[in-house]
Order: sequence, then structure tokens, then C-alpha cells
Amino acid sequence: MPPSLKNIKLVNGLEFFDVVKAEIGKRIVGMDVVLEKMVVAVLARGHVLLEGMPGLAKTLLASSMSECLDLNFKRIQFTPDLMPSDILGTQVYYQQMGEFKIKKGPLFSQIVLADEINRAPAKVQSALLEAMQEKQITLGDETFLLGNPFFVIATQNPIEQEGTFPLPEAQIDRFMLKILVDYPKHHEELLILQRLEQLEEQGNIVKVVDGQNLNELCDLVAKIHVEESIRKYIVDLAVATRCPEQFGLKGGYLEHGVSPRGTINLLKSSKALAFIRGRDFVLPQDVKEMVPSVFRHRMSLSFEAIAENLCADVILNQILEKVSIS
Repeated sequence: MPPSLKNIKLVNGLEFFDVVKAEIGKRIVGMDVVLEKMVVAVLARGHVLLEGMPGLAKTLLASSMSECLDLNFKRIQFTPDLMPSDILGTQVYYQQMGEFKIKKGPLFSQIVLADEINRAPAKVQSALLEAMQEKQITLGDETFLLGNPFFVIATQNPIEQEGTFPLPEAQIDRFMLKILVDYPKHHEELLILQRLEQLEEQGNIVKVVDGQNLNELCDLVAKIHVEESIRKYIVDLAVATRCPEQFGLKGGYLEHGVSPRGTINLLKSSKALAFIRGRDFVLPQDVKEMVPSVFRHRMSLSFEAIAENLCADVILNQILEKVSIS
């Protein structure tokens, strides 16, 4: 652990994020915005859904983060023939001893990468998302608490790709953030090739914190101050997705708006963003920056919106322009 982070209660959130970014930057080129949002989710005790094409280093990013935070890591490749017991675990009968024993699945880790979650059938998706919500797994007559911290990073391919099973709306709501992973910029992709040609080895990542320190940081984030006007602003943004006419917006674009869980997650993630920006209070800008990642997967577009080629982010930008803080 870097000496500057020894006393975790005195840690500046900006310093913490800078150290994490520097360590992961030894292996990952670019992706600063994605990394920032993932750190926000970790500090806010939420889960993340990454959407992007294959080959964008999502798996490497997740494993590097687990190493940086000194958390044990497991990757699950979701496929159409995967069974719930493959991820949860099962009871195995040992004939020599004449008894059943529990064999724990890969979900019994602190960071779990659920790769291509939308390639697995609904019963497997449901098993994962139930474990995410309850933070415990029942195998036979025994119930096991999952790790603390416990953080799921799920990836999915864009729905246009063949052979995918879209996540049900009630289940996708359990992810705190949905982060869109785009292709690297020109200079970033050039740097990737330069590193490859120079045969640079992946750098050794220094452990920044451990599980106990991370829990203490999460407790600090929970205490970040939020003004009453900011809380009202967060609720107004959520209401604007349900009743847009109240804020002078055209209705009919959304089948349903953001749930109260989305409102809660916007508050939590705004606190975490303020923390890694080096503040102990939330600004309206923190809320605005987190709105797309928190809200985009919680809104169901109507046929009218689809016919007009509107996406969730466009509608959210309209809401952010109309709804003001009072």
C-alpha cells in the first residue's frame, strides 16, 4: 500500500483515485471515464453493467481493479448452456464418506466479472441478480453470506448482436450504473500498438487498499454532505422521467420512468463522485455527471421515441436542460 494511504481515515478521495488510476494505467490505455465510474460504484457499494463490443479490455480492466484493491477475483463466461449451479455452487455427494458437501461456485468472490451476461438464459441471469441483491446464497439447507465488499461487473454485447437474451427490466434495475464502453481514441490505440511492438510487459500493480480499508472508504463516502436543495434536485430529475409534462417536456417518449431505487443510487453515486474529486460535499455538477450512467438502463423507451430515433441519453440531456436546481 502506498505510504500516503496508510491512514485510511485521513485519505483524500482525489489522491486515492489518482493512485488507482496510475496503477491501472500500467496495463490499461485510456478508459479514464469508465474507470472513474467503476470506482464510483465500488465506493457507493453498487454493481456495474458495462456495455460494449468485444475486445475493449473490459476483462483486463476488471482483473486489474481487483488486484489494485487487493480483492479476490473470478470471471464467469456466460453461455446459453450455463446452469445456475455453475455460478452459485452445489451439493456434491462423496460416496466414501457417505455425505454431501458444499462446493462453492465462482460467485463466492469479492469481485465477480459476469462476462456477456446477456448470452445466458433468464434462470441464470436471475440467479446472479438475486445474489447481487440479497448478498447471500442458499445451497441446500445452508445459507452463505457473500464477501464484503462484494462487487459485480457484468458485461453485455449491444442488443443488436445475434444470440443475446436482453435482461428483464426488473433485474437490470439492480445495477447501480450502466457504463457504455466505446472504442479507444486514435492516439490511445496508437499507444496500444506501440506498447505491443516494444514488447512491454504488463506492469506490476501495487495494492492501493485492501478489503477492510475499502469498507472504511465506503463509510467515509456515505457521510459526504448533501444539501437539501441537491436532494430535491435529484428527486425532480427522477420525477421528470415519469411526468415530463410537469417540467415543460414533451411526454410519450417513455413507457415508464426511473424507480426510487434509481433516485437512491443517484444520491449514493453523486457522493462517491464528490469524494474522488476531493470534496466532502456534493455539487449539482456531480449529480448531472452521474445521471446518464444511473438512469439510462432504468427507462423504457416508447414506440414513438424509437420511431424518432431517440435514445435514453438524448432524453436525459433534454431533462437536464429543463430541470433546474432551486
